Amino acid sequence: MAGSILGTSVRRVEDLDLITGAGTYVGNLPLDGGLYLHFVRSPLAHGRITGIATAAAAAAPGVVAVFTADDLDLPAHHGLMVVNPDLPRPPLATGRVRFVGEAVAVVVAESAAAGADAAELVEVDYEPLPAVVDPEAALEPGAELPYPELGGNLAAGIRAPDDDVLADAEVVVRARMVNQRLAVLPMEGNAIAVRPEHGGGLTIWVSTQMPHGFRAQAATLFGLTDEQVRVITPHVGGGFGGKAGMLAEHTTAVAVARTLDRPVRWVETRSENLVSMPHGRAQIAYYELGLTRAGRITGLRARVVADSGAYAGFGGGLAMGPTYTMSQGVYDIPKLGYDAAVVLTTTTPVGAFRGAGRPEATAHLERMMDLAAAELGLDPVEIRRRNLLDPAAFPLTTIPGARYDVGDYDLPLREALRLVDYDRVREEQAARRESGDPVQVGAGISVYVEITAGGGGSEFGSVTVHADGSATISAGTSGHGQGHPTAFAMLAGDRLGIPMENITFVQSDTALVPRGSGTGGSRSLQMGGNAVRAAADDVLEQARRRAAALLEAAVDDVQLSRNDETGDGEFGVSGVPGVTLTWTQVASAGEDLHAGLDFRQAGATFPFGAHVSVVEVDTDTGKVTPRRHVAVDDCGRVLNPLLVEGQQHGGLAQGVAQALYEEVVFDADGQPLTATLADYRMPTAADLFAFEASTTETPTPMNPLGAKGIGESATVGATPAVQNAVIDALAPLGVRHIDLPCTPERVWRAVRHARAGTLPDPWREPPAIFATLPVRGRATAAPEGGEI
Repeated sequence: MAGSILGTSVRRVEDLDLITGAGTYVGNLPLDGGLYLHFVRSPLAHGRITGIATAAAAAAPGVVAVFTADDLDLPAHHGLMVVNPDLPRPPLATGRVRFVGEAVAVVVAESAAAGADAAELVEVDYEPLPAVVDPEAALEPGAELPYPELGGNLAAGIRAPDDDVLADAEVVVRARMVNQRLAVLPMEGNAIAVRPEHGGGLTIWVSTQMPHGFRAQAATLFGLTDEQVRVITPHVGGGFGGKAGMLAEHTTAVAVARTLDRPVRWVETRSENLVSMPHGRAQIAYYELGLTRAGRITGLRARVVADSGAYAGFGGGLAMGPTYTMSQGVYDIPKLGYDAAVVLTTTTPVGAFRGAGRPEATAHLERMMDLAAAELGLDPVEIRRRNLLDPAAFPLTTIPGARYDVGDYDLPLREALRLVDYDRVREEQAARRESGDPVQVGAGISVYVEITAGGGGSEFGSVTVHADGSATISAGTSGHGQGHPTAFAMLAGDRLGIPMENITFVQSDTALVPRGSGTGGSRSLQMGGNAVRAAADDVLEQARRRAAALLEAAVDDVQLSRNDETGDGEFGVSGVPGVTLTWTQVASAGEDLHAGLDFRQAGATFPFGAHVSVVEVDTDTGKVTPRRHVAVDDCGRVLNPLLVEGQQHGGLAQGVAQALYEEVVFDADGQPLTATLADYRMPTAADLFAFEASTTETPTPMNPLGAKGIGESATVGATPAVQNAVIDALAPLGVRHIDLPCTPERVWRAVRHARAGTLPDPWREPPAIFATLPVRGRATAAPEGGEI
């Protein structure tokens, strides 16, 4: 049908409710007779619980009950994925606590204020035990054991065969790199409301990325069928991986509601969020890159220590999954060895954060490329171009087993260099260096490929056209701010000729949407969007058959076209102008036209791109001032440039923030030093700068739309580009590496050491534990993706 709106910038239809305060969150949900939960949390990182006194709290005004683990039948369970099957987490601590902020008891009260006051009256006796905070120290002999029965702090691990992947190298560059622990910090923290229903069922409102997965886990844990549990996700103030799976507080809330047979609600405070929502990243990487003197890569050896925090948080396991899968990046690497050790510490469990293992892989590799360029005296652009995978080789399977669909990695690189005027930046840099200006200019490059819709799979979508000509569409993905209502309405409206204002979007309610895998791994458009598109095609064929009967014509002769005056779709007969039927006429001639089906994609897609960052670094103070950031991201076919740009901007903000600002810090006793926004430096819009976001389009053959994901791409590309730019500015001083984040203090210390000739070597030998890990066969690939 002519006049497609696909590929045009269409304003988001869902924003009016959000910007006018009409959005419904768990916190403002009407809940008749609802009680409020307040958790009593451990002030210690590690200790034995020797007693809990709850009588005074239970007698406090407005308190209905106080529960400990002994009072509730709480099943211990894992998070979204299992890292170590022997380490399920009890929803309320039993026996000992293993991180500051772990829930020990829960107060149930008539008001949030009453619950908070009564929680102060709960007395918990602890026998303090030593904390283990540093994941590398946790692997040393004699380290404190949060789980003495394990005999060590290794939760899981994999090791490559013992082949010497660096044997052919003429030059080897080495570095130990820290990809720091980050707080997820969505605008809305975790929140849940649970209402028991007659017959033992439950209605759960929860801020989650995956409502159907949450329903399945809740039903399994409490011995219910899926049909007995209804999960509704109202508006969600961001997810970013932190709202995947059923957390300890969720399980406790369900148990309390069932025990009291009353509705309950819990809404996380900001301080609770910073210490109890699973953190992200938290990897330490030891990389050795072998090259010829001409700058061609001969092999890569990677050993990664992943901090899983307490209870083997699944984020630690990402080092064995997507970080490994994407370890080859965009380069032709003939040999690759990769080991990962997942470590237990007495800190907040680690989960996912935007990119979930893939940004770490790119950050490590792109730093190594800059180190190699410096060692060989090559421009960072040139060494990358000498090693990029050949576009003619696609599709191809990498050494870790990723099946790259399509890619031309020099395409976005050329565009990014053109937009930033790379030669001019280098000229300015040379002039500043020659003049001895204390404020130096640095240019950082990052070329990346990432994985979206890891493993492919299926997703549900439906389209219903009603008797009045309006339509209702639904999808099994669950939006939390990405623009699903707009994108999916565009797809259905474009296919059917129904105006977007006449299309209602339904999502995130397991009673209304029969199945779905939710949102994670940047899968929504390529999976849910293609499902809606296929359902629209099905409805269109049903409508053509009905219109053919009404028009007394052959089905093959009935076509849908747009009315020149209204733009609405109308059915007519080829060669018979002037005789048409509207959607209202066709849909009202029988039952609603409906199709609900699953779209299946055979594998993952692999977006790619290039980022160039330009920064100024004050060598006297260490202050870094971002000046420009050009991002050219390729997510296949672009459905709505406005939505894509919004995702790029959000990803850039988080990627730049990791490079320069954000870091979760614990002291030696496991006490969080960044437990409030006064201490954790998350930048606001006022702290950032204008981003220059652009796209190239390389459609994927993996789905009919040709679409790949975009939600995490800019985060993947941004962080190493900024980090490389900072170090590039300091290169004349001899600075080779600065760990993330590149704070003024870290930069200032690097400059001071450089001027004193005391710069530390960026390499040190990795922990000995790597030699004892189980060997992974060469042909065995880690799971693609990280559907977080």
